[in-house]
Amino acid sequence: MAKDSSAKNPKSNDKDYHKPSTVEDITQQNVQTIVRLEQATNAKRAKSDQIADVIANFCGSMPFVWAHIIWFAGWTIINIAPGIRHVDPFPFNFLTLIVSLEAIFLSTFILISQNHETRLSERRNQLDLQINLLTEQENTKMLTLLGRIAEKVGVKIDDDPSLQVLEQATRPEQLVDQIEEATKQTSTTLPRTD
Repeated sequence: MAKDSSAKNPKSNDKDYHKPSTVEDITQQNVQTIVRLEQATNAKRAKSDQIADVIANFCGSMPFVWAHIIWFAGWTIINIAPGIRHVDPFPFNFLTLIVSLEAIFLSTFILISQNHETRLSERRNQLDLQINLLTEQENTKMLTLLGRIAEKVGVKIDDDPSLQVLEQATRPEQLVDQIEEATKQTSTTLPRTD
């Protein structure tokens, strides 16, 4: 019973968040947190966006393909069979119009759904970045504290230059500049394929 109430109210389990008893507890807490975040995001979506998602999901399924196969085959048979009044005789201009309109609307629904997925992905990336930066800051602080402890107990760590470098805080702006510079160098050294 306690798990259900904590799942509904994320604040109720904040005090126990860092007190898991197993690795499975840690991963379960993380999974539940992500599920709650995504449910909250989906709950805020407009009804029209939710409908667009349902349509886009159906369009990407085999039942959609089979429905079109049956529809096109039936349309073709009805409109070429002898002895039946043909609503849309060959070359099936009306069918072409319907399929063109369907393609316009389906592509719009798919784009709406993809835009939502892109926003979710950007949000996850932002969350990852913030957590990674926080983790880096925590690790830098721990290295500094461990250095002080080692100094206090008389352990010599001066001979490890990489430790001194790692104790420095990482500056994201410098990393971005380094990535951009490396990208420019790579793009200028790669042979052109045109």
